[in-house]
Amino acid sequence: MANDLVPPPGYYGEVRHSSRLVGPCTPSPVPFTEALDFPSKYQGSGKSRNILNQESSERYKALTKPIRDMEKGAVKLVDQYLDSGSTRTLQCVVAWYGAWANAKALLGPAVNHTGKSERKWALASLSGAWLRLKFSRSQPLLVYASKAAEIDDWLGTIADHVTREWDKDDAREKINNHYYWAAWSVMATSIVTNRRDQFDWAKDMYAIFAEQVDADGFLPNELKRQTRAADYQVYAVTPAAMMAAFGKANNVDLAGEGHDALHRAVERAVTAYDDPRPFAAKTGTRQVPVDPEEKKSKLAWLEPYCWTVRCTGIAAAKRVQLRPLQDTRLGGNMTATFAGR
Repeated sequence: MANDLVPPPGYYGEVRHSSRLVGPCTPSPVPFTEALDFPSKYQGSGKSRNILNQESSERYKALTKPIRDMEKGAVKLVDQYLDSGSTRTLQCVVAWYGAWANAKALLGPAVNHTGKSERKWALASLSGAWLRLKFSRSQPLLVYASKAAEIDDWLGTIADHVTREWDKDDAREKINNHYYWAAWSVMATSIVTNRRDQFDWAKDMYAIFAEQVDADGFLPNELKRQTRAADYQVYAVTPAAMMAAFGKANNVDLAGEGHDALHRAVERAVTAYDDPRPFAAKTGTRQVPVDPEEKKSKLAWLEPYCWTVRCTGIAAAKRVQLRPLQDTRLGGNMTATFAGR
């Protein structure tokens, strides 16, 4: 149909066929069907939520391990399949998704904020990667049509939970990166499910993001993170850049909203790790250094952003310098997806 929702063109990329060896398929992590009840790694740090609680962080990692293993493992399998064309790997991908869909995983009640957060992060990863299979011109899911439809429905049901848990009518001082990530997870899923109601919900949340970017490109609700404001600026821009790309693919100019709010936010984000002094000056606090190993994945949004706006200057140079850019919660290898396979 002419009005079907579609992803950016790179998602139609064909599957490569190589002679690389692939390992045996291991079973998926045990589907997580319990209540989503997890401690915050910043527990006890007050309103700024910027001081890591080591004990709480370790408990959080232990409790969420099955979800994290599913996210990373499934996305890695999709990347491996698209690079190899291995039938065995494709079977493994479908088996992993199918096991979690059959178990109705990630649909338990979210007991707290961290529980709600885990649901939408997992959805972002799983829908972002699934799209790369669903829309490939090679049509790898054609032989799994019935199972793929069940997986689509499962992802759509998770997205319905997410839209209820992250209310776009919440007070503006509450709406921050978490809501933008919820919106990206739902927008990705809306393309999977071809549901305009989900797409429009995410689009409305993006409008709030655009409204919140100030004249200097800062996001006030991320500045509240004090010593982690620079990192959270980058983190908040990530889902916004993805939504802008998906908007463009569907003839919706999200990047232009708020008088090019995304551009202003990106100008702040792209140098946030190299020079956090503007954030230190704005918050009155020295910024916590970010693990160098994490910086590259945290800038994977440069691929969708530069496809959307034809970026120049520092953003364009950094994109080339850091390639290949990959991020699990964007669905895997963004360079392969947006810059061509």
